[in-house]
Amino acid sequence: MLYPQRANAGGLNRWLVFEANTGAHRPAILAGSRSHASKMLSTASGNATVISTHFASVRRGLSDTEVAAVQGIVEVLAAARDRGAFIYVAGNGGSASTASHWVNDLGKATKRSGYPPLKVMCLSDNVSWFSALSNDEGYEEAFAGQLDNFATPGDVLICISASGNSLNLVRAVELARERKLRTLALVGFDGGVLGKLVDTAVCVHSEKGAYELVEDVHSIICHAITRCLTVRRLGSNG
Repeated sequence: MLYPQRANAGGLNRWLVFEANTGAHRPAILAGSRSHASKMLSTASGNATVISTHFASVRRGLSDTEVAAVQGIVEVLAAARDRGAFIYVAGNGGSASTASHWVNDLGKATKRSGYPPLKVMCLSDNVSWFSALSNDEGYEEAFAGQLDNFATPGDVLICISASGNSLNLVRAVELARERKLRTLALVGFDGGVLGKLVDTAVCVHSEKGAYELVEDVHSIICHAITRCLTVRRLGSNG
């Protein structure tokens, strides 16, 4: 019986055919293998350029982020924790994933025995409620409809959006302001509507459509804020 096994030698695409009855290997060289290898090298070079460019863009986006604005969000969340206020986080698409991930980190990673926890909720997580509101009342009510049940003066709403123009987030901020919540946002591009509507916004300035860049930097900002809140609690001997 013959069993083909892939190998490479001298830039040639070879298959070593193993003959089970004799234990011998015999090479079979495939036609066109040199041109295929050339295409693979070209593709690898192109991939390396894309990767390096993206990494450089993320580094630039981070270096341009206003540290003072991020510190401001840390202070708002720390104060909300101390007074027992609720924190609501919302986002769409990739930003919904960022919101969900961050709520996990804020709720669990910052918690210490003997100290009040962060009371934090992701408005993007309840798919049944989210879709019911979207279907029955309009997509723009998907977050505001949930927030309407909980929002209390002194609570905090955080919106995450690359464009800053998502109608359901804008509507949530409008409701939050009516209810006297503190409003924060992580945005990108030119900041959009949210950048001007909330109390504090951190904007990852970029060209419109650079979603991967903005979402990557937002994720790092979230981790940095979580780390600050965790370190502050550890510094309190928690």
